[in-house]
Amino acid sequence: MQFVDGIPVWGDLTDAGALRQIKNCARTADAAALMADHHLGYAVPIGGVVAYEDKISPSGVGYDIACGNKAVLLDLPAAEVRPRIKTIMDDIWAHLSFGIGRKNNVRVDHELFEDPTWSLRAIAPLKSMASAQLGTIGSGNHYVDLFEDEQGRTWIGAHFGSRGFGHKTATYFLEAGGAKDGMEVDPLVLDARSSLGADYLACMTLAGRYAYAGRDWVCSEVARLLGATILEEVHNHHNFAWREVHQGRELWVVRKGATPAFPGQRGFVGGSMGDISVILEGVESEQSELALYSTVHGAGRVMSRTAARGKINRKTGQVISPGLVSRAMMIAWIREQGVELRGAGADESPHCYKRLPEVLAHHGPTIRILHTLRPLGVAMAGENEIDPYKD
Repeated sequence: MQFVDGIPVWGDLTDAGALRQIKNCARTADAAALMADHHLGYAVPIGGVVAYEDKISPSGVGYDIACGNKAVLLDLPAAEVRPRIKTIMDDIWAHLSFGIGRKNNVRVDHELFEDPTWSLRAIAPLKSMASAQLGTIGSGNHYVDLFEDEQGRTWIGAHFGSRGFGHKTATYFLEAGGAKDGMEVDPLVLDARSSLGADYLACMTLAGRYAYAGRDWVCSEVARLLGATILEEVHNHHNFAWREVHQGRELWVVRKGATPAFPGQRGFVGGSMGDISVILEGVESEQSELALYSTVHGAGRVMSRTAARGKINRKTGQVISPGLVSRAMMIAWIREQGVELRGAGADESPHCYKRLPEVLAHHGPTIRILHTLRPLGVAMAGENEIDPYKD
């Protein structure tokens, strides 16, 4: 860890854009930090942690409100999964809904749809869409994976957020607050006590419940497909804001692509599709306090989606100019790792990401690795899906 203009930063200082963004965010914040998986985001960098005493930043939470990870341990040995992995991944791919704007193949009822927050003007028109999409995975880097841990046990991992509901909610408040569109712009910061700020916090909280419910349903469905029982779970958002106490002060801590990691708190952090993932927990240390008890949410990109896949006509899917990573390169990497893949595009290839063990090493004093998970199967949206979520 090193300080950049008084801001604690973990990892290599190679992304000048992310550093500019966190310094800009810190100007209007009470505290800020940057995790080792940082890279450029919209107004606020991915891996950025920004805290305010009485303000809230919709830009800091991002477009995919409550994006997060859930991992569940099964009572099924990985030795029984490996011989059937092709069939299992076919079943997952057929049963679950991946891609943009998809509705779930089955209707999922949940008590969250009785929440009075749905009456707010910002989200009232979104309830029907949200109900139809609950339990869908989406596109981009969102996935459902099967893993084997160091004890030969099987885990399910799911990564996605609040889907179209979260994206449209974020868009409403960013526009209502007068946010500028673009990467190198000031973040929108609202007074948390104002009418607009209070409504945003209420809608963000509901989106958090929605994302939790979706990941709960997906993990339960995959366990059912496997005929397995869930023994334990690890579940966390990494695009969210929490009211927390730090050094005796109550703050709104906004994490964009950062996992909460208080001492003893467990988190699931995913690597790229051909890399390890981990179950970790926070530990007490001086660096932990400086990080506002946060850690990475993944490996972090080293290559933009456009650079990886090239320029593509969104309407036709036709390649206008080739990218740096081909599907053949991605498949070769995955096969070498023995991973059964469904879907995914070249912009999600392991070539586009840092190696997770190297990223985690930067946070050594702040976390403890509990389990190392090696991928057996990966399911993601297909390569022609364009991720609409800007963060």
